[in-house]
Amino acid sequence: MIDYSPFWDTLERSNENWYTLTNKHHLSHSTLHRLKHNKDISTRTINDLCRILNCPVESILEYVPSETDQPL
Repeated sequence: MIDYSPFWDTLERSNENWYTLTNKHHLSHSTLHRLKHNKDISTRTINDLCRILNCPVESILEYVPSETDQPL
């Protein structure tokens, strides 16, 4: 499972917030909602977040093994 908890910590430490991400950087409310609920987002969005927050991808997400992952 991909967990976006690091994103929220990174966002809190930054000069950005939900309002600036949606209004200044034009991220959709839907994207932020998906992040909040650990739903899939695109790699382009991850790239945009890293650029906006000036951080590595590890500051946005982490992989957490889960019993609910699809079988391989």
